[in-house]
Amino acid sequence: MSRSGAMLVMGLATLYFLTPIWWLLVASTKSRGDLTSTSPLWFSDVRLGENLAAVFSYDGGVLPRWLLNSVLYAGGGALVATLLAGMCGYAIAKYRFPGRDLFFNVVLGGVLVPATALALPLFLIFSQVGATNTFWAVFLPSVVSPFGVYLARIYAASAVPLELMEAARLDGAGEVRTFFTVSVRLMVPALVTVFLFQFVTIWNNFFLPLIMLRDEALFPVTLGLYNWNTVVNQVPELRLYVLTGAFVSIVPLIAVFLLLQRFWRGGLGTGAVK
Repeated sequence: MSRSGAMLVMGLATLYFLTPIWWLLVASTKSRGDLTSTSPLWFSDVRLGENLAAVFSYDGGVLPRWLLNSVLYAGGGALVATLLAGMCGYAIAKYRFPGRDLFFNVVLGGVLVPATALALPLFLIFSQVGATNTFWAVFLPSVVSPFGVYLARIYAASAVPLELMEAARLDGAGEVRTFFTVSVRLMVPALVTVFLFQFVTIWNNFFLPLIMLRDEALFPVTLGLYNWNTVVNQVPELRLYVLTGAFVSIVPLIAVFLLLQRFWRGGLGTGAVK
């Protein structure tokens, strides 16, 4: 494929993925009447500030609570999942122990299992211990990332030299200290990738909170906006609030990607030099 052809395909793909976000931004700036009476892809009477104030204050200001819950679920869960996946993948790549290959094959099998298939078994397990409708019912399942273990194992096998580990041991560093002071720095691009994938997965998670939670104060923003959307016919102004809230909910995702993309660039450059 020629360069111009490749650029055309990438341009069309970019347009395809960015158009819904643009539509959401435009819709968030309109009044309820303008949503259906003006062009869906261009601004009319910009009222973004008014819409944000209205959606953040609606129902006693529950939307900020939902956003905070999502930050705690996604941020905390992704951080713990990245740490566990990094340690597990590093151990599989750099240490020999009985059952290592079998364990890694089980992890690979876990990558193939869809999260929705695990939701009901997880609900039954948490209900047995009385932990449904709690923060932990959503948080604990989020700290397990089979894909993260797989990626960390592949990256650690090639990015962390055994000679460097031996040098750290000769300097008196233990295995835990070697991992956190030497190996983690070499695995940063992989760990950032695991964190981003897990953060987005947890942030967009809908089915698990749906079956686990009943208390509105514990809802993530995805489930909260869904509940608003179910009563749009009874409360018409909620249509605009759902659109504005959806736009607000993607801002943290964009911010996280923009803040962490430099680690990807650094990792790619390091790999090219090596």
